[in-house]
Amino acid sequence: MNRKILLVEDNPQNRYLAMFLLERSGYIVAAAVDGRAAIDMAVDLRPDAVLLDIQLPGMDGYAVARELRSIPALEHTPIIAVTSYAMPGDRDKALAAGCVGYIEKPIDPEGFVAEVERYLPPQSRGDAA
Repeated sequence: MNRKILLVEDNPQNRYLAMFLLERSGYIVAAAVDGRAAIDMAVDLRPDAVLLDIQLPGMDGYAVARELRSIPALEHTPIIAVTSYAMPGDRDKALAAGCVGYIEKPIDPEGFVAEVERYLPPQSRGDAA
């Protein structure tokens, strides 16, 4: 079974790079460019994980994470913040909003997929026999 990732990223270059790396590794990737679209897509898609930019137009990633956590069908879906916010406290703020992980931008193309996979449950990685 192919794993599904919802990528929430408004920057076209960042979105392209993340999608390329994930798809090359066998993931099915859907992309949203703002928070409201991300929430609607997550409800329909039921992704194995959400990669969430924090600095989004309109609704920031913290609000998106909190809303995703309030949806019963998504309450256990890993949400990983992928953000250029790297000030003291930013990681804690993302985790408090409901993210399970935090990846700083710019992403490292060599290790990005492995970083994402650290936060996926084993059955979502296909480890179960």
